[in-house]
Amino acid sequence: MANFSRTVLVLVLAIGCAVASPVPHRDEATVEELKARLSTASVSDRPHICVEIAEKQLTETDRLYAASDLEKAQASLSDVVAYSEMARDYAVKSHKYQKQAEIAVRGMARKLTELSHSLGHDEQAPVEDAVGKLESVRDDLLSSMFKKRAK
Repeated sequence: MANFSRTVLVLVLAIGCAVASPVPHRDEATVEELKARLSTASVSDRPHICVEIAEKQLTETDRLYAASDLEKAQASLSDVVAYSEMARDYAVKSHKYQKQAEIAVRGMARKLTELSHSLGHDEQAPVEDAVGKLESVRDDLLSSMFKKRAK
């Protein structure tokens, strides 16, 4: 009986570990796949895809700055800005995903601000410039959402 209990305990622990261990999701698209999907997506789906690309590129930018690969980090940073701007343009055009895009861009600007504080003085300028551009994107989205109506 003790042997049976031990076997059950081992099985329960094994199943628990298998369920708890993180499994990489293959259904998560890569940046290249998202960029390819962008060209065929409807205008109303494009803001979400652009935000997803920008967020993935932000993660890559952070990783590259941490690895001191400044050239690749700045190229990735340019993608963050470019795709955030595209998300704004598509969101304003389609009147879809504006609020979510604004929230996402605000979060990205906050992360870039934190990143700039961790960098040396000479490395901060491109990141601070990107933060300024993201703030402009946010302002445009907010203006679009809260237009004053003529009376």
